[in-house]
Amino acid sequence: MTITRLLLLFIFYTVLTGCTSIPENINPVKDFDENRYLGKWYEIARLDHAFERGLSHVTAEYHLHSDGGIEVTNRGFSNTENKWKEASGKAYFVGERNIGHLKVSFFGPFYSSYIIFELDKDDYRYAYITGYNKSFLWLLSREPIVSRAVRERFIQKSKELGFETDALIFPAQH
Repeated sequence: MTITRLLLLFIFYTVLTGCTSIPENINPVKDFDENRYLGKWYEIARLDHAFERGLSHVTAEYHLHSDGGIEVTNRGFSNTENKWKEASGKAYFVGERNIGHLKVSFFGPFYSSYIIFELDKDDYRYAYITGYNKSFLWLLSREPIVSRAVRERFIQKSKELGFETDALIFPAQH
């Protein structure tokens, strides 16, 4: 192969897989049970990004897919457009199924990391999620409202890990 072809192959591979990395000092949860994680989650907090900008009442639902992956459906209400928006995707484990590190795609062959770095292991009531870098951050809950203690702990831990917690958005959920 020529150097040009090798370089193009490397760039293509990097684009397809480069977004499934784990940010510095973030550790995916271990002893993860995907069956307990399935179902509906409410978005309590997030860092702003284009694909959810302006949405409230955001939820994520996870269901097993026939190919062994996980079906993902994100839904939120756009107040400016006065309508519900929905995106469907798929997720697969990056490594072992008991480690909370998945890759998720809403756009064809392009995947991005979905890293669960904190989880209420007793009954899976809340989860802290990030992406391949620290510009992505979510607090998800099984209920549309969390206690003040859960919210404050999320902010504190996220801040300690280097997330910009002053920029968090707390979308309406009622």
